[in-house]
Amino acid sequence: MVNFLIGRFIKDSENIDSPKVREAYGKFAGATGIVTNMFLCALKGLLGLLSGSIAILADAANNLSDAAASVITFVGFKMAAKKGDKDHPYGHARIEYLTGIVVAALIILVGFKLISSSYDKVIHPEAVEFNLLTASLLAFAGGVKIWQAVFYFSLGKRIKSTALKAAGSDSRNDVFATFSVLTALIIDKLTGVNIDGYMGLAVAAFIICSGVKLVKETVQPLLGQAPDPDLVKKIKTLALDKDGVMGVHDLVVHDYGPGRIFASVHIEVDATKDILKSHETVDIIEREAMELLNVELVGHMDPIDTQDPLVFELREKMTRVLLSVDGAVGLHDLRVVRGELQTNVIFDVVLSHAGSARAEEIRETLREELKKSNEKLEAVVTFDTDFTAGEDT
Repeated sequence: MVNFLIGRFIKDSENIDSPKVREAYGKFAGATGIVTNMFLCALKGLLGLLSGSIAILADAANNLSDAAASVITFVGFKMAAKKGDKDHPYGHARIEYLTGIVVAALIILVGFKLISSSYDKVIHPEAVEFNLLTASLLAFAGGVKIWQAVFYFSLGKRIKSTALKAAGSDSRNDVFATFSVLTALIIDKLTGVNIDGYMGLAVAAFIICSGVKLVKETVQPLLGQAPDPDLVKKIKTLALDKDGVMGVHDLVVHDYGPGRIFASVHIEVDATKDILKSHETVDIIEREAMELLNVELVGHMDPIDTQDPLVFELREKMTRVLLSVDGAVGLHDLRVVRGELQTNVIFDVVLSHAGSARAEEIRETLREELKKSNEKLEAVVTFDTDFTAGEDT
């Protein structure tokens, strides 16, 4: 069903890296959410008024907030698709993240308002009218929410949208809320125990928890969340598959919103080869990163000395030492500068954020290992941070 709708309403739906296609997905999701949530709000509002159930009315209000959130989603995706301008040269794609935060704030606000009304119902309970039609319509509404959750999750997974995945989580929570209301009506019918107000509080708690979760999920990219490991792997594989590339390191990825990814990477090449040929290889990598991954990549060419056997020997030795150091990801740019009294072994060590060893301790360990090989060897170490959440360098 979802795939049929995508094929019917989204042109070129497989080209998910296209900003225009991404915008179409977001607007389609928003429009679908508006229609389905307004329908459910009207249905539950009528049932709540007829039955006198505050829990059903609370659930209806939740669907109204969901419809408002869908409006924000629709507008947000449209604004996020705007091209860069003088004041925003990197584009406006981060508006999608802000959209999620606004939706979350709206959901939390509605949740707190419903706590107040549900508490009044607990203090002053009123009789709730139950019939088979009410139960059937609530079950139907729950089924619509199940479909809606599957719909949002499917679209969110396709275009890797935290906003749509969050909307899916919200719909999934609404399923539990709706069936909680139905449970309250059945219990009241069978036992005469009125827990309508308490279920209203439970619905409100679901709404607030959903909003808080949305905030956590949507704010992460704005706080500098680590890049997608799959994207990191693809960038490195793209570079390493090229003839003449000996390695890559110092990959940094900047997220300016979905579909607006900028990155830089150091690309190791043989220093003895034609520099123009190596430069052409780097240009090809940059071009393919945009064409295949929709990433604005800048490659820095690092020449590697392949003629000095001491370089390979020391690189292997230092790599073995770092394997036992907690938090050391690897090393790069090792070169040897010989002098009369001292030979400097210069290289960079990459550290993860999770490591426990301190830089000075690592430097001293490496220095001691070099001295064991030759007293003239001196470690000159620069420390880098791994910005790809522990990916191999």
